[in-house]
Amino acid sequence: MLTREVHIRDAILETAVPRLHIVPSTMDLSGFELEIAHERDRAFRLRDALSHLNNDTDEVQYTYVLVDCPPSLNLVTVNAMAAAHSILVPLQCEFFALEGLSQLLKTVEQVRTALNPDLTIHGIVLTMFDARNNLSGQVVADVRSFMGEKVYDTIIPRNVRVSEAPSHGKPVLLYDLKCVGSQAYVRLASEIIQRERQLRAA
Repeated sequence: MLTREVHIRDAILETAVPRLHIVPSTMDLSGFELEIAHERDRAFRLRDALSHLNNDTDEVQYTYVLVDCPPSLNLVTVNAMAAAHSILVPLQCEFFALEGLSQLLKTVEQVRTALNPDLTIHGIVLTMFDARNNLSGQVVADVRSFMGEKVYDTIIPRNVRVSEAPSHGKPVLLYDLKCVGSQAYVRLASEIIQRERQLRAA
């Protein structure tokens, strides 16, 4: 899709979750950066592909498109930022969290200046929180102090069931809806939707 060999509609697959479709990638995506490095529109390939969704003739219309990015700030991530309206930042409650967040904020500002002036940070979700670890609590306090209301109230705890779910080929909500990890993600989804409504109403 990103190299324009197929239309985005031809890359979409249905999932076991009603009304949830995916456009999967493979390890070949790692070569994408080298393949189009010298193309003038290299930062806008994803934006151009997504522009072909939700035409009047399309049977399926999409409300949200979520782009899952690698942790590295490469051309794939830049494409996602150039195409997105907003960014949701998962931040592990670990020692170097704020350092990584600071670098990400600089990148977001660079993309906003050069490629996508409408890009915003929707929110930051704190993940892999361990209540038994004093460091986790300190990271939460530091991030909230640094980013204020941008940090979601919901915190995702460390949870074995969340870690197990991918090995069974399922999202954790289908693997074990009642575990604490699933319930935290349900609360997070509700909070994101509520914030989205507030932003649209503003």
